[in-house]
Amino acid sequence: MSLQERLNQDMKQAMRNKEKDKLTVIRMVKAALQNEAIKHGRGELSEEEELTVLARELKQRKDSLQEFKEAGREDLVEKLNFEIEILQAYMPKQLSEEELEQVVQETITEVGASSKKDMGKVMNAIMPKVKGKADGSQVNKLVMKHLS
Repeated sequence: MSLQERLNQDMKQAMRNKEKDKLTVIRMVKAALQNEAIKHGRGELSEEEELTVLARELKQRKDSLQEFKEAGREDLVEKLNFEIEILQAYMPKQLSEEELEQVVQETITEVGASSKKDMGKVMNAIMPKVKGKADGSQVNKLVMKHLS
């Protein structure tokens, strides 16, 4: 089942259950996907493009969450946590710490990286492999740890 089909089904279910907050988040995701499709001049996005949009929306919320926590806005923190939870349901299963560690080590060996100067090469090689399955900042920390 495609992401659009899942979103449509979940949207109908949220309407039936009168879950306004969930419905709002689903509509927001659908709008973001539609805007991206329009931007690319196509009716449909590939699975990878959909994943990119979802990851971007998730990242925006996580960044905002941090700022709201620092500002002491607990009402907004709660709302964003709810949105993040819903968005994560549409993301692929995240890699565990061990799995990610293994991918990082394999990629470093593949690229032949030996120092922090090779950081860019490693990140360029690794990000397509873990797209949507791991947070970029987490990957960055692991690569730094292995290259130092």
